[in-house]
This record gives sequence, C-alpha cells and structure tokens, in this order.
Amino acid sequence: MGKIVAVEYVSLDGVMEEPGWSGPYFNEELQKFQYDNLFESDAMLLGRVTYEGFKSAWPAMNDEAGFADRMNGLPKYVATTTLVEPEWNASFIEGDVAQSVTRLKSAHDTLLINGSAQLVNYLGGRGLIDEYRLMIYPVLVGGGKRLFDGTGPKGQLTLKESRTTDSGVAILNYVPEA
Repeated sequence: MGKIVAVEYVSLDGVMEEPGWSGPYFNEELQKFQYDNLFESDAMLLGRVTYEGFKSAWPAMNDEAGFADRMNGLPKYVATTTLVEPEWNASFIEGDVAQSVTRLKSAHDTLLINGSAQLVNYLGGRGLIDEYRLMIYPVLVGGGKRLFDGTGPKGQLTLKESRTTDSGVAILNYVPEA
C-alpha cells in the first residue's frame, strides 16, 4: 500500500490560503525540500481550486532542474464535482472520494497533496493521510482558509523530523499515531 503525503505552506496562525506571503522566505533549502517531495511522488492528489491554479501556471513554466517538467508530467487525480473536462494530465475522482483514494493508494507508492485544504481535511479525517509535511512561515496572516478547520483529522501526531531554514521557516514532518 502506498502513502499520501500532504505538503503545505502554513502561516504561524494556521492560514494556508494563497501563500503569497511565503515569497520573502523562499530560499534554496525550501526549493530543495519541494524538489525532493515532488520527485519522491509518482502522482498528485488535488482539490479543484488548487488544480485550477496549478493548471493555469505550471504548463508555461520551465527550469533547468526539471521541476516544471516533473510537475507537468505527473498524473494528477482531482477531487471535483463541478469540472467536466480533465486537462493537464489529470483524471477526476469519481464516486466516493475516500474509496477512490484508497484504491489510488494501492496503485501508487507516494501520492502528493499540495494546498487543497478541503481534500486534506476530508482525507485526514478518514485516516488516509500518512504524513503531513508542514512549512510553518513566521508570519501572521490574520484570516483565510485554515489548514485544520475543525472538519478534518483529530488525534495525536508524532513528530518525525524538524528543521528550521536560514530564513526562519520551520519544516515539521508529522505522522498520525496508529
């Protein structure tokens, strides 16, 4: 059985929406962290909003390290009830999302979720997320979509790894306790 890893940009007050506030802190350490996460994965799980945002940006990007090629080439599974025509190497999750994602976990080694707050809360609440890799930025945003909004997972997490970048971003890797 594969695993699902949620990699999230989060402000110190828990906001994950539109992380434009992360720019001043982004450095080579975070670039490598994101590179490693993407290249460890063999597919992506995305909510509709994140999928549409990524789909509008990534196809036009390229870089020498191959990050954009990898992002564009990975299969993407999108949780949506409103979109009808998949694009950008995507398939839409049909039927019961939890059951479909459980099947996807059996077919992939590592499924990566970026953003996608509702999907993270939904899957986490059903015990389907195997690891949370959080980049906690030293900013207070004040309002916006929260990573854990009260509808998602409950219970203990175990800290698997932690480090702080030179720019002050805490990278915390947690796994749910069994």
